[in-house]
Amino acid sequence: MQREGRLGVGIVGAGRVGPVIGAALAGVGHQITGITSGADDDRAAAILPGVPLLSTPEVLRRSELVVLAVPREELPGLVAGLAHAGHWQMGQLVLHTDAAFGIEVLRPAAERGAIPLAVHPAMAFTGTSIDLRQLAATYAAVSAPAPVLPIAQALAVELGCEPIVVAEEDRAAYAEAIETASAFSRQIVHQATGILRGIGVENPGGFLSSLVRSTVDQALAEASPAIPDLPPDDGA
Repeated sequence: MQREGRLGVGIVGAGRVGPVIGAALAGVGHQITGITSGADDDRAAAILPGVPLLSTPEVLRRSELVVLAVPREELPGLVAGLAHAGHWQMGQLVLHTDAAFGIEVLRPAAERGAIPLAVHPAMAFTGTSIDLRQLAATYAAVSAPAPVLPIAQALAVELGCEPIVVAEEDRAAYAEAIETASAFSRQIVHQATGILRGIGVENPGGFLSSLVRSTVDQALAEASPAIPDLPPDDGA
């Protein structure tokens, strides 16, 4: 299948992630062919105005690139079920956005000729247009078979992210790191704001906003020390 130019992109999953991914790809010229119905179709329509709501098989039929942005527990069964029903197309790109899975979860699609890609933007999605700006400051974990790894990396770049290759065998550890950072961040903020609220601070989230952000920025800087300057070249 010719990959030059723009792709017809279908979105399976209308939660917080799928519509934003679709909007980011539409912003660089890809055509969104359709999206499946989800828990909040109005929010999806606000981000992807005019994009038709379609059944999952119809999304696959119309699309050169299919983005699977569904809950983790649903992903394996969805991929296998669509394969069993014969909906995957030869040469079709299929990309999922889950942190925990690499491309092995897409094997049923790959066995029917689809091209498996895993791209996980490392950010917390709100499901609004705010996420489009946040993508531009985000890294994305990318896993794909070696021959098509540049395609996955290019799609991550088109989303606005900086791609970082994560090996298939490292996806579980990667997911653990993501979950640890996310869960502890929420827990600590909720605990601290609860204490402040208990002593009468009316807007504890706003009160802590600068402190939390600056502390996290400092911790991240300490975790990624700058490369020391090289000594000047003396011409020897």
